[in-house]
Amino acid sequence: MSMDVAVVVAYLVAMIAFGFWGKRRARTESDFLVAGRRLGPLLYAGTLSALVLGGASTIGGVGLGYEYGLSGMWLVVAIGTGVLLLSLLFAGRIQRLRVYTVSQMLQLRYGPGSSVLSGVVMFGYTLMLTVTSTIAYATIFAALLDLPRVPSILVGGLVVVIYSALGGMWSITLTDFVQFFIQTVGIFLILLPVVLVQAGGFAAVPPEALSPTTIGGETILTYFVIYTFGLLIGQDIWQRVFTARSPGVARWAGAAAGVYCLLYGVAGALVGMGASVLVPGLEEPGDAFTAVVGATMTPVLAGLVLAAALAAVMSTASGSLIATATVFGQDIAQRLRGRADGSEAEHVRGHRLLVIAFGVVAIVIACLLQDVVGALTIAYDILVGGLLVPILGGLVWRRATIVGAVAAMAVGTVGTLVTMAVVGDIDANEPIYVGLAAGLAVFVVGSLVSRPTAPDVLAEWDRRSSGAAAEAPVA
Repeated sequence: MSMDVAVVVAYLVAMIAFGFWGKRRARTESDFLVAGRRLGPLLYAGTLSALVLGGASTIGGVGLGYEYGLSGMWLVVAIGTGVLLLSLLFAGRIQRLRVYTVSQMLQLRYGPGSSVLSGVVMFGYTLMLTVTSTIAYATIFAALLDLPRVPSILVGGLVVVIYSALGGMWSITLTDFVQFFIQTVGIFLILLPVVLVQAGGFAAVPPEALSPTTIGGETILTYFVIYTFGLLIGQDIWQRVFTARSPGVARWAGAAAGVYCLLYGVAGALVGMGASVLVPGLEEPGDAFTAVVGATMTPVLAGLVLAAALAAVMSTASGSLIATATVFGQDIAQRLRGRADGSEAEHVRGHRLLVIAFGVVAIVIACLLQDVVGALTIAYDILVGGLLVPILGGLVWRRATIVGAVAAMAVGTVGTLVTMAVVGDIDANEPIYVGLAAGLAVFVVGSLVSRPTAPDVLAEWDRRSSGAAAEAPVA
């Protein structure tokens, strides 16, 4: 076994070992879903960074840098901006709610009637995010082991399902922190300096590669609309906010994670820019990451850097997988059958089975799906078009009502999908703008013409927002 393969195999074995360690700590529903709400600043910042910086940020970010130079940073910069805004403006408040899902927050804010619809939209988003993250294993294992696409997906997907199901959020927290460390070493301390030195520095690239706007203003704006707004409201992100042990940790450690993401975006673009000098003429910019690693690294270093890419993919896949299981269990199944009684051990067992079931579903879809970028674009468009207005509106506008919220979810989602069908291009900018504009209009009108939210609902919302509540999932 070559050294680079040995490094990655050791990494995969370690991830499963952390899963068994986390299993001993996941004794309650709160432990399994939100790590007991006990994460301090270091663990919280590291795991949040690992979650949002997945395959699209790492392999995709380098590919954008290969194609567009420094301006390839904007996708990841938009993600980092979303983390910063969420942390500084909303994280402290939503951490105090003591809920498990975004839909439960909507239920608290507006009263009964909004959680199932929002849960269905969020479930579709988190499942598709899990699928696209799972597909990304194919790129890494193809470069490392020369494996075909389907076996690569099976290897990576099964490792994630095993450690996620064993210990839930505790296992994912520990593995994500290790993955954050590996990403930092692999990208910032190994790949970036090696590539820049071997490429001959900035003098070796054409001047347009150093321009921050080569990728185009419209593309940059679209990144911010889709990814920054998506980061503000995604269940996978909010579920990490719920793991913080205090509002202060959620706010300031989250802001540190946002800054880290901004630096990561610049680093990926610079690596891609150097790769355009070292391995020119690639037909697919997305191959730039593995190509430049193969061209510049010794086997051991290559193993560490490929492990960093694998870490980025796995952290996003595991985070979105547990988010999918949580949304289905809390917002769909539980609402349809009523709150289930049972011991904490039985609740944990049920959540563990959901993680396994949706992990298998994601692997099967990943093996069948071809247009990964298209699927992710649809998922983000529906998420932002359908849920951004009612979620943020409920946080900032007291007059907002459930009539306006449900209307915004329905009209925003339908407007996005219909416009996408009419335009005939899922990558077009119009669908998300139409969905947001239509959703905002009906949200405002529906809220103003309907009765204000009941005083007892607002009183409970104020009480929970202030932190005056013990662990009490929404009924």
